[in-house]
Parts: sequence; C-alpha cells; structure tokens
Amino acid sequence: MIREEKKYYKWVVVALLCGVAFLNYMDRQMLTTMRPAMQVDIEELQSATNFGYLMGIFLWVYGFVSPVAGIAADRFSRKWLIIISLFVWSTVTFAMGYATTFEEVYWLRAFMGISEAVYIPTGLSLIADFHQEKTRSLAIGIHMIGIYLGQASGGFGAVIAEAFSWHGAFHFFGMAGIVYSFVLLLFLKDKRPASPETAIKKPAHEKTPTLKVLALLLTNISFWIILFYFAVPSLPGWAVKNWLPTLFAENLKIPMSEAGPISTFAIAFSSFIGVIIGGILSDKWVQKNLRGRIFTSAIGLGLTIPSLFLIGFGHTLFHVVSAAICFGIGWGMYDANNMPILCQFVPARRRATAYGIMNMTGVFSGAFITGLLGRSSDAGHLGRDLGLLAVIVLVAVVIQLVFLKPTANDFSD
Repeated sequence: MIREEKKYYKWVVVALLCGVAFLNYMDRQMLTTMRPAMQVDIEELQSATNFGYLMGIFLWVYGFVSPVAGIAADRFSRKWLIIISLFVWSTVTFAMGYATTFEEVYWLRAFMGISEAVYIPTGLSLIADFHQEKTRSLAIGIHMIGIYLGQASGGFGAVIAEAFSWHGAFHFFGMAGIVYSFVLLLFLKDKRPASPETAIKKPAHEKTPTLKVLALLLTNISFWIILFYFAVPSLPGWAVKNWLPTLFAENLKIPMSEAGPISTFAIAFSSFIGVIIGGILSDKWVQKNLRGRIFTSAIGLGLTIPSLFLIGFGHTLFHVVSAAICFGIGWGMYDANNMPILCQFVPARRRATAYGIMNMTGVFSGAFITGLLGRSSDAGHLGRDLGLLAVIVLVAVVIQLVFLKPTANDFSD
C-alpha cells in the first residue's frame, strides 16, 4: 500500500492530534471551573482540601500509568493506542454526568487518569516520527495549541453548568470525544518505514526487551537532567492549571463563572503565542547551534519566573491578567521544546518510553503541588505559596543551561 504521508500527511497528523489534545485537556480542566456548580449537589466538594484530593488522584494514577503507556507506544500501534485512549476517557467524561456522590466522582477521576495517560507519550512520539529536525518544534508547538484551547474551553464549563447543568456539560463533552474517536479511525495512520531497505534493517518484530530499554535510559545522565528539568517546572505548571481560577476568584473578588473563563483564556491564548514563537525560533536556532532548542526553552521558563510572583501577589485585574499572559507565553515556548530536546538525547525507538517516564515525574510533581495548594487555599496562603514557586524554576533553568549539551539534532545509536 502506498504511503499517504508523502509531504502533506505529516501536517494532517498534527491537525488530527491537535483535536485529541483539545479533548484531552478540556475534559480534565472543566472539573476545576465547575466545582461551584457541582458542590451544590455534592457537599464534599465545598472543601478545597477534598477538591485537592480529587485532582490529586487523577494525577497519581495518570503518573503511574504514564511509563507503562510509553512502553506500550514503543511496542504497539500508536494509532490504535490513541483511538482507544480517547474513546475510553470520553466515555468516563460522559459517565461523570451521572455521578451523585464524592466517591463516584473520585473513582471516575481515577479511571480517567488511566485512559488519558496513554495519549501524551503516544501522540508526541507519533508527531516526532513524522517530523524531523526542521519542523519538529513547530509541529509539537501546533499540537500544544490543542492543549491550550482545551484548557480554555474547559474553563467555559462553569458557564455551561450555570446556563444548563453540570451534568449536561459532562454529557456533551464526553459524547464529542466518542464521536471524534471514529474520525481518527478513518484518517489517522502510523508512520511506516521510509523505504523497504529501512524495513529490512529494522523488522517490526525486533523489539528491545523492556528491561534493557529502561536500563539504557536510566544510565543516561542527560536523561536524568532532562527528567529534573521537566519535573521542577511541572510544579508551577500544574499549580496554575488547577488553581488559577480559584486564585482569580479570591484575589479579584469575582464569581467563578467569570474567573474561570478569564483565567483559562488568558493562559490558553498567550500559550498559543508562546508555542508558535518557541517552535519557529527553536527550529531555526537549532540549525545554527545544537543548543538552540535548549536556549529557547530556557528563555520561556525565564519569563515564568516574574509572572509567578505577580500571579501570587497581585490584587488588581491588570496585574494578574498581565502576569498570566506572560506566564502563558513563557510556558508555551518551554512546552514546544520538551519532546524535541528529548529527541536530541534519546533514539526514536525509546522516545515514548522516555517521555512516559518524564510524564510520570512531572505529573507526580503536579499531584504533590495540587494537594499542597489545596491545604494552602484552606489556610488562606494560596497566592503566597504559588508565587514562591518561582525560586525553584530559576534553579531548573540554571541546571539545564549548565549541563545539557546535545551532540546531534536527532539522536540515534
């Protein structure tokens, strides 16, 4: 069968997966802004600590499953893993609309963590398969736009819940994902070998044993540095995703139906700008300097440092929205380059496994900070503690700039 990805199909893949990323983050983000509507029916959600537990269980399960998902994505069809993952988590979202107790929401959220964990390492690896050095950061960046639009749309969950019901919001978005999984079934394809000779050299059935793959990764010093650099910014990254609507509502004294859309749209729109800037800049810079992606990523994280202080300590609409926009631009520049930087240190057949491990460490950081800030919110210190996260981001930037020195744009062994 003739390969369809000649020149244009690699961008079709990005467009299709952009839609999956949109649904992935919309489904997980909408719970944050629909809390006020849900807590009328489920009283346990009135406690910020309990809500932190609810967000945390998703992250812990998501984190534990991520390495397994990465290993699976390096051994089985990435197309089918993506389709099954989307179908399952969308079904869970639909079922959330029928939940009547905190326990039901809690366990549905845990099951969503299992199904959603499969997508990110699989989807990013599939994009990296199709896009080589000159377009990889931009392709990953465009894919991230789906994530940011999903976050923004999830923020409007509060509006839908207020106009209709929170049950209806879950039913609508869940059904949208179920339908889209059938669209992928028709149009999404795995990357095939570039030539018959390539297929002969690397038969599909020749796979490195899982334990050997893990050993090769965990004895790679550069991978440990990337792991640290990925995990530490995840603390403020997840904190902003999960708690920014609450912080906006508290600091600006506005209802969640306004705070949710304002905060999530500010982050999503600015991150959209950031991934485009970061993707184009990185793809051009790396052609002249192999550390170009690393420098672009460091510039992005540098922008988040003053932003976190202003988000945490600002009390006017201008200050907190400006800070959120600056954070989003910086985060987008950083986000667009995580997988491309990994590709400079890890070969293609181990990338999904590597990113699965990275995702696990980042998500565990998110689970930790989400629970911590839940208790911080109950104690009235949410803004202060969020602002202080800027210090550890600075440490991560310094370590990355000092120690990460790639020798190739697309590593192979």
